[in-house]
Amino acid sequence: MFTGIVERTGTVVSARPAGGGIALRVDLGPVAERLRAGDSVAVAGVCLTLASPVEGTVGTFEAVRETLSRSTLGSLRPGALVNLEPALRAGDPLGGHFVQGHVDGVGTARENGGPDGDWRLVVEAPAEVRRYLVEKGSVAVDGVSLTVAAVRDGGFAAALVPHTLDRTTLRALAPGDRVNLEADLLGKWVARLLGERGLLPGGPRVTRELLAEEGFS
Repeated sequence: MFTGIVERTGTVVSARPAGGGIALRVDLGPVAERLRAGDSVAVAGVCLTLASPVEGTVGTFEAVRETLSRSTLGSLRPGALVNLEPALRAGDPLGGHFVQGHVDGVGTARENGGPDGDWRLVVEAPAEVRRYLVEKGSVAVDGVSLTVAAVRDGGFAAALVPHTLDRTTLRALAPGDRVNLEADLLGKWVARLLGERGLLPGGPRVTRELLAEEGFS
């Protein structure tokens, strides 16, 4: 489990084919100090397991075919910067929102810029992400917890604060760049439960009595 509060960025050292997936080596910088083989790290928003002990500050992760098909990791090249977040530990502050590192889909940056204090990122999102988007709700973009400022046809807009611009890769996004997206976990659970009870659009008409029967007050 993660929070979407990115501590630092890392640099891709190499990405080589390995068993149908890739072996991804990343210079983790100071993040490496707290990691051991088997630990989980969100790399560009994707939960990966450290495959072996860190060598200096370089960690090796294995991304399988399923991960590559659902994320942008397969397009990473040496020198690329990636957002890093070690897994949440008991007692750590939960400053963002619940993030699993399980990417729901890949989006595309459409607009990105503005003066600090009014910087806006607009992302085109696939249907599997759009259905969970709500204004003032949460979404993870390349592992960064963002608040949805507006829901638009085809995607969403988010305002980026200076701290996010300084600590993450989001400032450098250009129109057309692809990003990993993870919808809010709580929103997905609510949608699942309501869907099972026929309370989503297309199901029975939602009335006060029906909500009461289902335990909603």
